[in-house]
Amino acid sequence: MPFFSFPAPMASAALAAIVAACPAAFAQQAQDVAQAERAAEQWLHQADEGQYGAAWDASAPVLHATVPRAQWLSTMEAVRTPLGAVRQRVRRSATFMREMPGVPDGEYVVIQYETVFENKAKSVETITPLRDKDGKWRVSGYFIQ
Repeated sequence: MPFFSFPAPMASAALAAIVAACPAAFAQQAQDVAQAERAAEQWLHQADEGQYGAAWDASAPVLHATVPRAQWLSTMEAVRTPLGAVRQRVRRSATFMREMPGVPDGEYVVIQYETVFENKAKSVETITPLRDKDGKWRVSGYFIQ
């Protein structure tokens, strides 16, 4: 015997409301992912052009709080520059998340690309845009494996 149950008409109405809300939520999430991907691609273009300072400036405050600008510039010069030009970048996945380890809860999209650089044939770039307080998507993390 169930601990709590709705009368049949109420249960049907509740189920219908849940089902009706799901497509709208999925559509919004898909729109958020698309917006985050556009922000990531703009940011990656700056990084690809060696504009590491501009990329840091365009990043989310959470990244600024984690990595000072001077450290960012030296790390990108040491890690990203030797890889050379991007030959191919293919999106492997984009996942909307509300919780991420080590950062405040929010709206994040973790995007992974399989990337071929001039001097590295196989790599995975992970870029994480975050919807900032002003509603704009900004990069909060970037890693190359």
